[in-house]
Amino acid sequence: MKLPFKFRSAQTQPSGGEAMTLTQHLGELRSRIIRSVLAVSLGMMVILAFYDPVLRFLRQPYANVCARRPDLVQDCDFSTLGPLEGFNTRLKISLYGGLILALPIVLWQIWRFIVPALHSKEKKYAIPFVLSSVILFVLGGFFAYYTLDKGLEWLISWSGSDVRQAFQISKYVSFVGLMVAAFGIGFEFPVLLVFLQLAGVVKPRQLVQGWRVAIVVIVVIAAVITPSGDPITLLLLSVPLVLFYFIAILIGHLATRNRKDDD
Repeated sequence: MKLPFKFRSAQTQPSGGEAMTLTQHLGELRSRIIRSVLAVSLGMMVILAFYDPVLRFLRQPYANVCARRPDLVQDCDFSTLGPLEGFNTRLKISLYGGLILALPIVLWQIWRFIVPALHSKEKKYAIPFVLSSVILFVLGGFFAYYTLDKGLEWLISWSGSDVRQAFQISKYVSFVGLMVAAFGIGFEFPVLLVFLQLAGVVKPRQLVQGWRVAIVVIVVIAAVITPSGDPITLLLLSVPLVLFYFIAILIGHLATRNRKDDD
């Protein structure tokens, strides 16, 4: 099968037209990594400066459960089990937040590193891919935050009426981070699907024909990557992914409709 994306090997043509050596490639990669790390570090400092408001924002879903179901949760304060836990949690929140704030810059650096290896007709897809990846990840994070209190309520209800809830702050932050990561990565699914169609790995008509199997696979994957495992969160993750599946097919069809089918 012929692929429309043809990457050049060791001697990649940079913007100036001269071939890049392996040493130049490694230097370029190091430069991009350093810039990405600096962007993440700057994002971490921003989160550290506004740590208390960020922590209140992350705690809000738990506070909603406390206000809505006082029969399930009587004490809404977080607890720590060691002197270093608070410090480690602060660093963890800063790292998560720094990665999210720096995501556009990190993706931009990845794109700038890949661009010299692309033909001019392939470069036009780069910016839409970067923008859509950022937007979909943020949208996935929003969905995760929106469903978090419902997932927490469902999980707490399974503890039993005689169990006293005392959430450890580090475990709660890790749970929130996993939820955001699961939804954010899950929402990248249509970007991958469009890329596979543009690369000729799959064709839109093949995806249309296999829609029943695709829906089952999407629900299974959503169940696996959802940390809470509750049916409400599973439903709110599966439904958008199914919609994205058909939207990705439409975009792939529009982008490849003038392409001749390979034998």
